[in-house]
Amino acid sequence: MTHHPDSPPLTADAPSPERERSEPSAGAPGVGRLIGLDLARGLAVFGMYAVHVGPAPSQGGVIGFLMELAQGRSSALFAVLAGFAVALITGRRTPKTGLAGRQAVAKVIIRAVILLALGTALTLTGTPVVPILAFYGLFFLLVLPLYRLGAKPLALIAVGWALVGPQLLYALKPMVGGRVFLSYGQADGPVSLFFTGGYPALTWVPFVIAGMAVARCDLATTTAVRVRLALTGVALAVTGHGGSWLAVRLVPGAAEAVRKAEEGPGMSSVSSVSPDSIGIFGDTPAGMLASAPHSEATLSIMAATGVAILVITACLAAMDAFPRLRRLAKPVIAVGSMSLTAYVYHIVAIWLLDTETSAVPPLHILLGLIASVTVLATLWSRFVKRGPLEWLMGRATGLARHIR
Repeated sequence: MTHHPDSPPLTADAPSPERERSEPSAGAPGVGRLIGLDLARGLAVFGMYAVHVGPAPSQGGVIGFLMELAQGRSSALFAVLAGFAVALITGRRTPKTGLAGRQAVAKVIIRAVILLALGTALTLTGTPVVPILAFYGLFFLLVLPLYRLGAKPLALIAVGWALVGPQLLYALKPMVGGRVFLSYGQADGPVSLFFTGGYPALTWVPFVIAGMAVARCDLATTTAVRVRLALTGVALAVTGHGGSWLAVRLVPGAAEAVRKAEEGPGMSSVSSVSPDSIGIFGDTPAGMLASAPHSEATLSIMAATGVAILVITACLAAMDAFPRLRRLAKPVIAVGSMSLTAYVYHIVAIWLLDTETSAVPPLHILLGLIASVTVLATLWSRFVKRGPLEWLMGRATGLARHIR
């Protein structure tokens, strides 16, 4: 069974778009139509489950293709949605200022601290998965100083960070060490969170900033904006994957270097992640030309961001254009509305069931997890607006109202 550092969660601790329908501070009228975000989160949850307990992509066929499709892209989608969450909390189209701004900042900080603690606790369970929650907590703190910026400055910063971050990480590699996946049960430290872990902040923060930039756009009421964003997503995906395809064929020796790099667990989407393994970019700069999942390279960041933007815009458009589809997608939307709970649920399930040594076929485990979380989320959402962990998060961040 294959397990990867491709988890994600948790933007659902932010105000749900559906609930924001009644909140004046949420932004433009019609923000309730952003229910498509929960659909995108739900799809990302299922993709994450596929990465952690599903069959290996190498088996081929339709199932293998779907498993490969989830590699890296699920966590990138969640990171982009995390940026959306920061924007929702701090004022989506118009950043909050004054007392409201200070309270919003406090909410983000409280969420970040809780995610750091919860992520560490999940890591200490020793499951054969690299939880992303602690990394998410750090991402929230790192992007918080940017919350007052508009869409264009945020987009420029995301692009600049994506161009510089991977190169800086490669330059720092001799000092910080290679890609290190700690032995199961060992908590990530600062070096791992920033540089060498499953989701190093130096190369993952651009996803979050890109999500903030997308959130600043008028997605709720303007079709033209969604079309432009979709085209941007296509351009990024084509540039990332197409640029990598061309580069490894035009640069002498690049193809062989990338092949060797992709054989390492730091980049491969088909090899299992073992403790104490290393492999950021491989051994040569040519490894930075890859667009493979978790390659931490600029082209990989561009491609994954493009796919995430495409998924988000498609979900938003589908929920607006097809009311019947919204009714059919309610179970997936329910999962997305409590994605933090769904994420922790699957980590705990992997821990309790010991899926790595289980005799049950991976596909059966995957389908069982998807079915169970969907049923539980659907039933819960019929009686309670927030998921259990989302409710607790809301209670904790309620402390921010004491800020004066």
